Amino acid sequence: MAKRRVMLTFPPGFSSEPIVYNIGQQFNIVINIRRAALTEEGGWIEVELEGEDEDIETGIAWAISKGARAEPTSEET
Repeated sequence: MAKRRVMLTFPPGFSSEPIVYNIGQQFNIVINIRRAALTEEGGWIEVELEGEDEDIETGIAWAISKGARAEPTSEET
């Protein structure tokens, strides 16, 4: 199993779809929320994703297709 930390950034007025939940359910990924912030201007969430490399890549690509921006973050805790 692989682990990866990613910062997902959401634009203002982002869909009310449960992106983090759906990544976990649809792509068989364990998600650990490390930090998050949400305002009317948008928001971000730093998550640690654990699963198969291919599933993580596919989950991130899916979130991007929904309008999120994804950036890798430090692997240090």
